[in-house]
Amino acid sequence: MEHIIDMLSRGLEVIFFSALVFLLIYLMVIFCIDRFQHKHTLRRNYPIIGRFRYFFEHLGTFFRQYFFAMDREELPFNRADRSWVYRAAKNDSQTVAFGSTKRLKDEGNYLFLNSAFPMPNAAPTSQLGPKIGLGDNAYQPKSLFNISGMSYGALSRPAVEALANGARMAGVWMNTGEGGVSSYHLAAGCDIVMQIGTAKYGVRTKAGHLDDDRLKALADESAIKMFEIKLSQGAKPGKGGILPAAKVTEEIANIRGIEPYKDSVSPNSHEEIRNPKELLDFINLIREKTNKPVGIKFVLGEWAWLDEFFQEILNRGLESAPDFITLDGADGGTGAAPQSLLDYMGLPLQKSLPLVADKLAEYGLNERIVLITSSKLIEPSIIAWALCMGADYVVSARGFMFAVGCIQAMQCHKNTCPTGVTTHDKKLQRGLDPVDKSHRVASYVNHVQDELAIIAHSCGLNSAWEFSRENAAMFTSNFACEPLTFVYPEKKGHG
Repeated sequence: MEHIIDMLSRGLEVIFFSALVFLLIYLMVIFCIDRFQHKHTLRRNYPIIGRFRYFFEHLGTFFRQYFFAMDREELPFNRADRSWVYRAAKNDSQTVAFGSTKRLKDEGNYLFLNSAFPMPNAAPTSQLGPKIGLGDNAYQPKSLFNISGMSYGALSRPAVEALANGARMAGVWMNTGEGGVSSYHLAAGCDIVMQIGTAKYGVRTKAGHLDDDRLKALADESAIKMFEIKLSQGAKPGKGGILPAAKVTEEIANIRGIEPYKDSVSPNSHEEIRNPKELLDFINLIREKTNKPVGIKFVLGEWAWLDEFFQEILNRGLESAPDFITLDGADGGTGAAPQSLLDYMGLPLQKSLPLVADKLAEYGLNERIVLITSSKLIEPSIIAWALCMGADYVVSARGFMFAVGCIQAMQCHKNTCPTGVTTHDKKLQRGLDPVDKSHRVASYVNHVQDELAIIAHSCGLNSAWEFSRENAAMFTSNFACEPLTFVYPEKKGHG
């Protein structure tokens, strides 16, 4: 027995000293690499030790998120808002105690004006919003809160399956994003909004032009209710979409009509559109070929073109107008983009939404053009604010990403998403169960609708469809609470 113990002891000593020698050799190699490289000053001056700076810098992202940032501090979404979505998706209680953690009197904060005579919570909430489009081809949405554009490719297969099935269960529409319609969208049986981006993914020829045959084939799909022409989006106003080569699989390349395993970079504008008149021409071209409602999506920056665009509609006739406008805010979307665009390009929704709503009213187009809005609208209070400011429908992308498990790891562009939402790595996708997550998507929608109804009833309204600017106020620089300027005349007729 002692002989065996002695042999084990010597074996462990050999392993220990071998590991130590290997470690010393490894550190010597790293020392030489650091000392003689010319790219990093810190590592050149402090070999080996300088590497810890990059390690701690990487860890800092996660430590700030979980330990140091307060509930209302973190960007782009703070912990309080993310937690609301997580609880809603899991069908957990939304009740909190001991008062609000929000700095209610900060300049620019909005609040809702509760009525002296609120409606009972049993008030009817089953009204429908305005139809989108004209005549027999009009689309009647079932929900005021729907899924915004996220492409298959940017999202993983299980994420798309979870969202599409959850959309069907909750009775909401799902926007495909610019990546085209996949079989996973159609198999779920939910209402689909097909987005046509600047690269015409899904409806393009090999040369990148509009393919009439593919467009008509998609228009024949009963699940596809509308087409949306994307001019720009919140993540990258003024720049086209980017999908890294690692995400362009054979399947995704086939759906988009591009070559696999090459960076998929779409242009920053449509070749057919260079002015408001050409935009109106293209809208009507798509509508003629599809026989379905057609709208446009953009981030508002300079706004003088709106006057020319709306006046051209009046000159041609109301039937020439886009059936809807999806207004995105410059608050960074689900996609990856240069930081200069994320931080400085375009107007945030708080500025652009009232402007566009007022412009539609000024030209008498608010009855013809349905106004849809998106941009960080993930929880009921900010959704209610958008409805008060003139939006008819609200869509969200990142709210639904949280519902299927996103933890804001900020790795969407690296194909290394730890929760499987934005990666095509099968090992990472394995953690995302599309069946379970589809129920979470539906639960999230239901909780949003329930709390919107609660806010509406508190304001003396029958439902969230009735919100107007009379129901909200905002804190100004002198700490006064002032009602919002009432310009938008009235809500559209509801079914």
